[in-house]
Amino acid sequence: MNEEVLNSESYTSIDEIVKPQSKWEKWKANFKRKGWILLFVLPALIYVIIFCFVPMYGILVAFQDYVPGDQIIGKNTVWIGFKNFQTFFSNPNFWNYFLNTFLLCILGFVVGFPLPIIVALLLNSVRKPKIKKGLQILYYAPHFISLVVLVGMMKLIFGSDGLLDQLSIKMGGDVNGLKLFLSPEAFRPLFIFSGNWQDFGWSAIIYLAALSGVDPSLHEAAKIDGASRFKRIFSVDLPAILPTIVMLMILSIGNLMSVGYEKVLLMQTGGNLETSEILSTYVYTFGLLGGQYGVGTAAGLFNSVINVTLLVIANFTSKKIAGSGMF
Repeated sequence: MNEEVLNSESYTSIDEIVKPQSKWEKWKANFKRKGWILLFVLPALIYVIIFCFVPMYGILVAFQDYVPGDQIIGKNTVWIGFKNFQTFFSNPNFWNYFLNTFLLCILGFVVGFPLPIIVALLLNSVRKPKIKKGLQILYYAPHFISLVVLVGMMKLIFGSDGLLDQLSIKMGGDVNGLKLFLSPEAFRPLFIFSGNWQDFGWSAIIYLAALSGVDPSLHEAAKIDGASRFKRIFSVDLPAILPTIVMLMILSIGNLMSVGYEKVLLMQTGGNLETSEILSTYVYTFGLLGGQYGVGTAAGLFNSVINVTLLVIANFTSKKIAGSGMF
């Protein structure tokens, strides 16, 4: 009888010792041990709050008859509902702006998203460190060229009386030259390929970082099985960075309709307006320069809603197909 009591007491004490902690208790224990790491995140968090969340109240301008100097929220605020959106959608060039933006973004995504992955896989397979570092510097360098300098370089090569025009004339082509900067058909290829040339090396960094974490023993095992270097890329390297690819693809799709107006305006000429007028240039031209702040804000909000919708769809699709997503 006494042995049974002792055994029951011992079982009770053991149950108390191995009793699982609640999520809140685990979080407190982890915070005590690793909470200081959050100090490194604090500057980025403050930056996001100040420059991303605080200005969001400016979205209200899309529903107001706003004039600079007016209070966004006050007694004298003039609310006009969706009239700014109606003005924006009723613009005869709306569908042209939307189509130009969509084509510029989707073609840029199709060309630009797989390119850094291919470059990272090829660089990772280079055996000689000196050649690998030299190629990395060569690929990274264009990222640090400003947009103004980049477009200036393009005009020297592709613009009127540029290098390509001079070569075309010397080789018996049209006396007037190609004048690609005046051609609507040439705007999208010039914009997309120049942007990818500038950023593909920089975008490959994150994939190279992911590839550096691949276990070398996997490559050794693949070698023993007779896999060539090309086969090891598909059987070892690519599966290892697949979660990174999925995450960046979702983020890229979420920003699919976001095209900055700076480079477009620098490349814009009287001859290529047919394809170079996009939503962001509309916001800049009519919203800022034209003084139609409510209409410009409505156009920007419309663009943001499309991006959020694409982000949710991409995340849902990724979860269904690949089994992983952002949220």
